[in-house]
Amino acid sequence: MQGILASVRPTSPVELPAVLPPSNRVLTSSPNTKALTMRLLRFDQAGRLLLTDFSGKTTPPYAILSHRWGNSEVLFTDIVNRNYEEKEGYRKIKFCAEQAVKDQLQYFWIDTCCIDKWNLSELSRSINSMFCWYKDAKRCYVFLPDVSVPTATAIAPKSDWEASFRASEWFRRGWTLQELIAPESVEFFSLEGQRIGDKRSLEQLVHEISNVPTEALQGICIEKFTIKERIEWAKNRETTEEEDTIYCLLGVLGVSMPSSYGEGREKARIRLEAELNSSMPFLVPFSQNNNFVGRESQLAELEAKFFKGNQATIVAIAGPGGTGKSQLALELAYRTRQQNKNRSVFWIDASSIDRAQQSYADIAQKLKIPGWDDEKADFKQIVKLHLSRRDAEQSLLIFDNADSVNLSSNATSVGHDANLVDYLPQSEHCSILLTTTNGNGTGHSSQHVGAISRHCNIKERTTAR
Repeated sequence: MQGILASVRPTSPVELPAVLPPSNRVLTSSPNTKALTMRLLRFDQAGRLLLTDFSGKTTPPYAILSHRWGNSEVLFTDIVNRNYEEKEGYRKIKFCAEQAVKDQLQYFWIDTCCIDKWNLSELSRSINSMFCWYKDAKRCYVFLPDVSVPTATAIAPKSDWEASFRASEWFRRGWTLQELIAPESVEFFSLEGQRIGDKRSLEQLVHEISNVPTEALQGICIEKFTIKERIEWAKNRETTEEEDTIYCLLGVLGVSMPSSYGEGREKARIRLEAELNSSMPFLVPFSQNNNFVGRESQLAELEAKFFKGNQATIVAIAGPGGTGKSQLALELAYRTRQQNKNRSVFWIDASSIDRAQQSYADIAQKLKIPGWDDEKADFKQIVKLHLSRRDAEQSLLIFDNADSVNLSSNATSVGHDANLVDYLPQSEHCSILLTTTNGNGTGHSSQHVGAISRHCNIKERTTAR
């Protein structure tokens, strides 16, 4: 996989010494957790390419393709619109399907067309599930367009392909690192579809090219290697999107973190480093604003409310649009992480029911709540129940753009409006911060906060402007 998002900008090298945590500790969180439910491809008897969603169902055995993205790939929308046969990438789809049939597998998965990359929430969750998807595959086929083996013999002589195999761009890409490590079975194929070998039969050669230890190629638990060692494997690899130099390591390092294309490599690196060193969940889809200055009196007031003792509280930052309410909330989120190591922080986009649903789906995935991988799950309900447990840790929920108690629906996926209070856990462990234009100094913001605090059984409440 060259990168989920296509781009014409130059490739970015994966140089990661700065990502290292303070020690060479072995990561305690496992990358082998359950993944998001998949869509899988298959051809029916009429030769039509079908995309099947296995939400709420048992995922059948499947093959998976590892490749570099080209200029004319078959995308998710092409499958939906049945407009895929003329694209150059269709050749790889047919290759994968035919090889899967030989291995007695009906279904297969390809990143270009099994993920709706324009759905940013789905894209982010897919990136965080990618390692598991490759690990769970029965077969992984590596398609190498820059390695030619025209002979039709069952096993091509090594002299015919070794030089081009060593020079293949597949070994230089950031995303292909996890695609090499995660699956148990990894087979290499030439441009013509000729099988070259697998990572077991070519173990020493692949080790020499990739710098990945033979033990990791043999399937030893990845947690046996320190973070420093795993990051070293990515040295000299490149990605198209600069942020992907960080995102491509999430599965290898066993980290779950929302993607935010446009933030740049450095901010993504800082977020990853914080995740590696954090003992509590922190789900904020924005980097800290290093240029944030002033408003210390307002921050001090907020910190006094949220950091004082263990009592839950609810605060609304109210004011006209464009006055920096979200930036103030963002700064508080990062200060909470720095000053209160025992409190989780979750950011919810409350501008509409659809975005609130996406935020709750991300929280469910982050916390690995049972049912999080089912696309048809009621994420609002399972997150509420999880955060409302008596043994739940303290948490801060930030509802950004909560301009109305009533959330409207802008998408066809959710055909009704909802009430904001329906998204709030009833717990003494959860504090809530809202940013809102509700009231704009008219007093209505206090009513807004009051309605929510009564639902949450929170006695203390404040409206900050």
